[in-house]
Amino acid sequence: MSQQIALAFVAAFVGLLAAAALSDARTMRIPNRISLLLVAAFLPFAPLAGLELAQIGLHLGIGIAVLAGTFALFALGLIGGGDAKLIAAAAVWFGASDVGGFLFATAMAGGVLTLAIVALRAVPMPAAAGAWPWLARLRSKEVGVPYGIAIAAGAFVALPQSVAWRLATGA
Repeated sequence: MSQQIALAFVAAFVGLLAAAALSDARTMRIPNRISLLLVAAFLPFAPLAGLELAQIGLHLGIGIAVLAGTFALFALGLIGGGDAKLIAAAAVWFGASDVGGFLFATAMAGGVLTLAIVALRAVPMPAAAGAWPWLARLRSKEVGVPYGIAIAAGAFVALPQSVAWRLATGA
């Protein structure tokens, strides 16, 4: 596969995660189409990048396993449904060899994000910030943490060490 096509797929991966993070920050929702597009973009990328059918199946299996785990967290009320789907869709791109690094980076980013939101909620909001409804929503103690931001950050940190990056760049 030409390196430009491979990099275009990786750029789509990055762009979709950025869109998910932005949507979650602004609305506390991650559209299902973003998670579906992440998986859909992986499907042509994988064989064109040289992954064999068994490897593609393993990547998809990792996504299903992560979805099962995150669905359990969703059922317990610990994460949102959009977060569960987004983590699983991103995990498909990392596969067995790199999913641990992605999940670890996501957890660390989630911790930093949560602490930042707790700190944001502890300080008075400037009057000028009232024009930004998304900021008022983030400050509300009744609203959770837009974990899509942490998922995207975790993916961005883990991506340069991933098999998808190595396939796309020839590294």
